[in-house]
Amino acid sequence: MIFTSGCNLSCPFCHNPELVNPKLSMFNIHESEIIEFLKKRKKILDGVVITGGEPTIYPDLIDFIKKIKKLNLLIKLDTNGTNPELIKKLIDEKLVDYVAMDIKGPLSKYPEIVAKDVDLQNIKKSVELIKKAPREYSGQAKIDYEFRTTVIPKYLDKKDFEKIGEWFKGAKNYYLQQYRNTKTLDPDFQHVYPYDESKLQEFAKIMKKYVKDIGIRGI
Repeated sequence: MIFTSGCNLSCPFCHNPELVNPKLSMFNIHESEIIEFLKKRKKILDGVVITGGEPTIYPDLIDFIKKIKKLNLLIKLDTNGTNPELIKKLIDEKLVDYVAMDIKGPLSKYPEIVAKDVDLQNIKKSVELIKKAPREYSGQAKIDYEFRTTVIPKYLDKKDFEKIGEWFKGAKNYYLQQYRNTKTLDPDFQHVYPYDESKLQEFAKIMKKYVKDIGIRGI
């Protein structure tokens, strides 16, 4: 798993503040060290997860992934979907095998949840690109995907999951993720307590009306 530093969103509940706030940054590893590490372990590794932060804020992500693919390793990309152009290039050039996109909530709540001005059209474009990718890869290569939402009590309730469900009607995989308040970008969110399991099951039941496979993580 490779973590890229930096993010173009400021979700206050983010559990990787070191990757968002430069003042909290962890040590950096040079790209060449990562490639050498993977070369030595390519016979025992199946693939690499590239996550963040937000990996797609880096234009050279494509070249980096090409170097990893030369080692015959699978690639999973975690993204917030704010850069559909780069996501499209990765899909078109068959450089990703699995894409996981974080969905913060219904589009109407995005600016509040991510604490930044965000181009909602870009979010919508990324969703459609990812949903279509398995069909476009048919007979050439395999790609799979998931969408996922961290369930924050301060922001999301039953009505919101009805809206999300309508938005993702016909999607293949969707996961609800339990919120953890042990470490957050905004310390105040350590006092926001997660929903109990029954509430997550209630939201999952709503989503099952719209999406084929629904899962809950972290309970």
